[in-house]
Amino acid sequence: MDYMARFPHRDRTYRLVNRLGAALYTLFGLRISVRGGDHIPMHGPAVIVCNHISYIDFTLIGYAARRRGRFVRFMCKRKIFDNRFAGPPMRAMRHLPVDRPSGAVAYRTGRDRLRDDEVICVFPEATISHSFVLRPFKEGAAALAIDRGTALIPTIGWGSQRIAGTSGNRRLRRGRAVSIIIGEPILPGAGETRASLTLRLRSRMAELLDEAIDTYPQTPVDDSDRWWIPHHKGGTAPDIDTGLRLDLEGLERIGESID
Repeated sequence: MDYMARFPHRDRTYRLVNRLGAALYTLFGLRISVRGGDHIPMHGPAVIVCNHISYIDFTLIGYAARRRGRFVRFMCKRKIFDNRFAGPPMRAMRHLPVDRPSGAVAYRTGRDRLRDDEVICVFPEATISHSFVLRPFKEGAAALAIDRGTALIPTIGWGSQRIAGTSGNRRLRRGRAVSIIIGEPILPGAGETRASLTLRLRSRMAELLDEAIDTYPQTPVDDSDRWWIPHHKGGTAPDIDTGLRLDLEGLERIGESID
């Protein structure tokens, strides 16, 4: 029996937040398209693995999953839970706090949630990518999948960096397009290692990212508006090496480590 059937009284806060989020998306005229939504299972455990290019990525994944009747539990930085305003709803929605120095606690919690047939979401890059391309992946998602025999759901969001990314160019204008592409589930093979599964996952997500960029329905207005296009795609976003440096500097400013 799935989680929703066993605990129908829970997730009232999550339902309210979903409604508010959908209303805000409508208010600002966001053009959100979701492809491959049926790859999110309607029942049973799964690990959604998503790229990270903006501060609203988690809301978009939650938006996509609600069409499948699922409430996604996100692995988020513990400091969000310590915030007097954000903390209570984050706990009410049963998201998972992550302490970088003690990630084992979050791992055990994620494993327990999968045992309860829940869907959790992991951002394996561990921070927002300044270059908008995939950063190196941590192996936590693969470890969870192998441990529980659970599918990984590769997911890519694109366009959200134009709304709430790290660049000072972001603007919440009406009519912005956001693309979400959800790939076919990836199951760990017999005896597969975390490193091997992570490599397979990242390779597939790189393909989905290329697809999202190449099929994105909007183009830059002029050369000054090419900041949200990756360097290797002809845009003016930082190249990979510069992006990695900016990622590290951003973490250092808030007193965190990439490890």
